[in-house]
Amino acid sequence: MPSLVVWLALIASVTAAATWVARQYALRGNLMDQPGDRRSHHVATPRGGGISIVLVVLVVGCYLMSRDLSGRALWIGFLPGLLIVAGIGWWDDHRPLSPWLRLAVQAVAALMLAAGAGWQSGHWLPALLAFGAAMVLVNVWNFMDGINGLATTQAGLAAVAYSGLLAGEWRWLALALLAGCLGFLPFNFPKARIFLGDVGSGALGFMLAGLIAAALTTVPPATAPLLLIPLTAFLVDAGFTLAGRILRGERWWTPHVGHLYQRGSRRFGHTAVTLVYIAFGSISILLSLAWPLTTWAATIPMVALTYGVGGMLWVLLRRGWRD
Repeated sequence: MPSLVVWLALIASVTAAATWVARQYALRGNLMDQPGDRRSHHVATPRGGGISIVLVVLVVGCYLMSRDLSGRALWIGFLPGLLIVAGIGWWDDHRPLSPWLRLAVQAVAALMLAAGAGWQSGHWLPALLAFGAAMVLVNVWNFMDGINGLATTQAGLAAVAYSGLLAGEWRWLALALLAGCLGFLPFNFPKARIFLGDVGSGALGFMLAGLIAAALTTVPPATAPLLLIPLTAFLVDAGFTLAGRILRGERWWTPHVGHLYQRGSRRFGHTAVTLVYIAFGSISILLSLAWPLTTWAATIPMVALTYGVGGMLWVLLRRGWRD
């Protein structure tokens, strides 16, 4: 326990210091997110602070890879992939890029993670799932990074859940991600002094995909569905909103303020909505970890119940949070 506390405190402190440096860089370089009709903030705010979490996780990941002699295949896919996703996000923060170029680069990173998962496991299914997780989560975390503290707290909660399912060096990486989120959070919540930026939001999604890939190569197959539970709030909001935009014939890849969390923030403020998402995420994760569910008959209904409740809440709240 003392070593865990020291681990978390050290990484959180380093992340906080790096975030402060990132903020000074953004202010001096005028790297600012301006308010607008398609944004949920009202004051010009520095962006790109998520680079601090990326750098810390990359350094910790390199150290952990040096200790994990039997699992280097997945590390070799994960760490360069994370660097690629963060790199294209950092570039986009400085000079906006085509969404299709970003998607192509993200696909390269996802293929690297998939190759590592396939090599590590010796099977094609973990590789396929790792690719899908990377492509989905990188973009979902980008879509859902629109109000103070939301993307960071949800990534931190997912990291807690995955640390309970993982073992060995990947468990320590999950804890490093948690600590990185804790170190960044005071700069972003409840008042935002800097935003994650694309460098941070996309990287958080890729980090979670890496943890999922690691779990797919180690946990019993029947336990794998539980990996979806920590993602419920984001996948429900992003998925339902995206489906609605596509059905309405909208340009779904462009910025908008139609997510449930964005509607709620206009009525109740950023802090209240982020706390609602934290509460839902915490309850769902506690329920999933309260019992050792290791059979398909137990895990599938638990996931279905969580997503069913999440979907019903989305519909009810969306009706109640109309502008």
